[in-house]
Amino acid sequence: MLSVPTLWTVFVINFLALGLIWAYVTQSYPALGAARFWTASAFVAAAGAACAMFRVVMTDSLLPLLVAGTLMVFAACLAAMGIERFYGKPVTWRRTALTTALTFAGLAVFIFAHDSMPLRILVYTVGQVTPFALTLRLLLSPENGRVSPGARLAGIVACVLIAIYALRLVGALLQPGEFSFVRFNASQSLVILLMVFLAMALNFGFLLMAIDRLRNEVADLALLDDLTGVGNRRHLLQRLTEECARSDRSGDPFALLVIDLDGFKGINDTHGHAAGDACLQHFTLMAQTRLRPGDMLARSGGDEFCIVLPSSTLREGAMIARRVVEVCRADAAQCTGKDIPIAVSIGVAQWTREIGMHPERLIAAADHALYDAKKGGKNGFAAYEPGPAPSREVLELLEAALRKRA
Repeated sequence: MLSVPTLWTVFVINFLALGLIWAYVTQSYPALGAARFWTASAFVAAAGAACAMFRVVMTDSLLPLLVAGTLMVFAACLAAMGIERFYGKPVTWRRTALTTALTFAGLAVFIFAHDSMPLRILVYTVGQVTPFALTLRLLLSPENGRVSPGARLAGIVACVLIAIYALRLVGALLQPGEFSFVRFNASQSLVILLMVFLAMALNFGFLLMAIDRLRNEVADLALLDDLTGVGNRRHLLQRLTEECARSDRSGDPFALLVIDLDGFKGINDTHGHAAGDACLQHFTLMAQTRLRPGDMLARSGGDEFCIVLPSSTLREGAMIARRVVEVCRADAAQCTGKDIPIAVSIGVAQWTREIGMHPERLIAAADHALYDAKKGGKNGFAAYEPGPAPSREVLELLEAALRKRA
């Protein structure tokens, strides 16, 4: 049977190792603010376990027990603050300070004023359980439609920890002296080993949460255009495929706008590529002010953009195109001095049954309308009206031409 001092030593080493891991994560990913709280939580818990071990090995004083209990509760509060920061919730030190101070006061009263082990365990249990209980909803609620595997693991471990503390409290009230963390018996050895395991599992859950978040951020970056911050061509094709599949099932239409900046090559040649980049960014901001919630703006390449309009008809697509053209015209009218006016041509097309599951055909149709807008004098828009007869063949030819151009 392992002695309690040995087990507390394992506890200290375990939390020190976890603290070093989180410190490395904090240094490597400074934007992950939750990692700083989890680093501090691990080191504070290691200090609390060291105080508890000091109480068992070195002294008969109950002062280390007071410090150890307060530090362990403070560590639990820090871990809960890390969860709140991870999910973007406001983090306040007031609740942590209040919980820690009340724990310290309660333990001090029932150690020095009125020596009562069951009441000490009651105070400690409430202090440990409260932070985790308040964050369970965050861990077990879906985020963006799904629950992270790491969050689910951390939530389950937190529930197990709460259950163990509750059972220990009941046992301490029924059999005083049997459930102290500083008394040597078989049940205490088992509980401490279980706590070490659960502490590692909880932090492993936090680590999985961080990995999942970082992986999602990398995936999002792969779908964004570096210059403008809107979707790139890959994201556009992904969204168009989804919309085509949805419309093919339901029969509901959606519209696509293909946008080209007029005279963009001349802007680059005359003013330089930095000015051209600034024009692309400025157009992105202007166009976004005329979109509805759910509409998607993407840069498909060079000076060409696309806007996906879910659940929209050709007429509604033309209305959005008119808004984009008008905002560009109004901005150009206000240009003075070295300001560069931006003009755009837009082609509008609507999904039909003939297009089916082929987003390239919809792009080709909108591109055909874009050519019509260019022929009409630029700085305007045109809508694609397919003929009644060979619409599929026409779209296939346009699709082949688009592939050649790409």
